Amino acid sequence: MAFVIGAACVDVLDRACVDECPVDCIFEGNRMAYIQPDECTDCGACEPACPVEAIYYEDDMPDGQDEFIAENARFFTEPLPGRAEPLGHPGGASAVGRLGVDTVFVQQYQP
Repeated sequence: MAFVIGAACVDVLDRACVDECPVDCIFEGNRMAYIQPDECTDCGACEPACPVEAIYYEDDMPDGQDEFIAENARFFTEPLPGRAEPLGHPGGASAVGRLGVDTVFVQQYQP
């Protein structure tokens, strides 16, 4: 299990959670941020740092946002638009920098 970023982050992309994460597992897309589920240690430091309350423990995801659980994982396991390979386990977001791309679902998401 891991923490997941939900709909409230779309088009907000506040960096407070990124700055607070002690394991550097929150990656920046274009419209929202994503938590690498295999690198997340479930410490919970990101959750209270989020000013729009978009971060949830996977089991506590609000009704109607279950797709964000799948999209958060998909961001790392499938090639993103314009990329040939999945992002996978890059070992930290700061080394990768802002990716500027989202999953197709998030690209098309209408809040």
